[in-house]
Amino acid sequence: MKIAFIRLNMFEHISSDAMKPILFGIIHSLTPPQHQITFYDERVKKLPERIDADIIAFSVETFTAKRAYILAKKYRTKRNIIVMGGFHASVMPDEILHYADSVLIGDAEGTWGAFLRDCESGRPKQKYISDETAPFAPVRSQSDSSIYRHHYYGVGVCQISRGCKFNCDFCSIKTMYHGVRRKPLKQVERELRAMKERIIFFADDNLFYDKRSAMALFRMLTPLKKHWACQISMDAARDDALLAAMKKAGCFLVLMGFESLNRESLAEMHKAANAAADYEAVIRNVYRHGLLIYGTFVLGCDGDRPDVFQRTLDFAVRNHIAVTNFNPLIPMPGTGVYRRMEQEGRLLRRKWWLSDTYRYGDTAFLPKHMTPEQLAAGCLRIRTEFYSLPCIFRRLRGSLRYMQPMSLLIFLLANLISGREIRRKQGQLLGGYLHEADTD
Repeated sequence: MKIAFIRLNMFEHISSDAMKPILFGIIHSLTPPQHQITFYDERVKKLPERIDADIIAFSVETFTAKRAYILAKKYRTKRNIIVMGGFHASVMPDEILHYADSVLIGDAEGTWGAFLRDCESGRPKQKYISDETAPFAPVRSQSDSSIYRHHYYGVGVCQISRGCKFNCDFCSIKTMYHGVRRKPLKQVERELRAMKERIIFFADDNLFYDKRSAMALFRMLTPLKKHWACQISMDAARDDALLAAMKKAGCFLVLMGFESLNRESLAEMHKAANAAADYEAVIRNVYRHGLLIYGTFVLGCDGDRPDVFQRTLDFAVRNHIAVTNFNPLIPMPGTGVYRRMEQEGRLLRRKWWLSDTYRYGDTAFLPKHMTPEQLAAGCLRIRTEFYSLPCIFRRLRGSLRYMQPMSLLIFLLANLISGREIRRKQGQLLGGYLHEADTD
């Protein structure tokens, strides 16, 4: 059978910050050789007008759901099968089945093979459910041009684990993973050695599961001479031995979820590892080990008032944070935030991701101490100011003592690309154009 596998964008837009979709390598390794599979990444190249395939598969996130439904209608024929998987499909399978013939719930390792076998026999089921026990599939080399046909800034992507040990109220990770699954270290080493890229991003939601496994990983990484970035939690950022081992192993940047400067908001999020009172001490500790910081913030919690925007921006600039995301709180389906907002009648649109008026950067709920417009405008203002040229160079001056030449180049590229993407994405209609989806 001929299979087309599509990595979606939120709307018709060529992104300049797209990273390699590791899922392509996983799906390729899970697909028996008798099938012909072609991978499309809509973020980096416009999709063809027609796709000749027996199966068209979409990996769907909440922000790309509307786009998936539009394209499913566009590409559907009388003889092909439309299948969807991913985070949104795992949370909203019945919604998915309004637009697809089959839905894959959970990891591909537990669903993709069974789906293909049923398609070969002509009897695909509507739902395939993974039980999270299937072993991690080996990831085909990211140098394989039959899988990765585009240039991704020379950055490789590796994943060691799925899931997170924390249970933040706003995060969609727990909607798909109830615990943490980890890949055997030998398998990770084989995949890393096969990568030609010298710069690696670890796609784990938190690379630090426990100190023992983390130190074993760093000992394995050190002789590979890779330069890498990853996501860690605050408990890891307080550990000097861990940070020293990370730096020795090639780490140059850590992504950390500060989320809020308000204790009340952190408690609302169930952000157990964070204590806003020691943020600046944690930052100094990370800098002492020569690492840069990518900080993420969530704005609009019930503890936030209109002054939260300037206070958060001042904090990020004062502490020379290299890169940031200032995100409005988004009630993602399946999360505690979504359930609470729905129960309290505060959702502006119940299925905001299908709305024909919801645009990237909009607010999807009624904040407690500001208007929806104030939340959207506040996030946009500080995003824009943070990535303005004067602010970039102000933060750069304060960070030079932590930088090697490669880190300096990445700092400048990340800031210029992030600023451009904010300007291009803000206000774009999800999906790209209107359609007749259910918008209740």
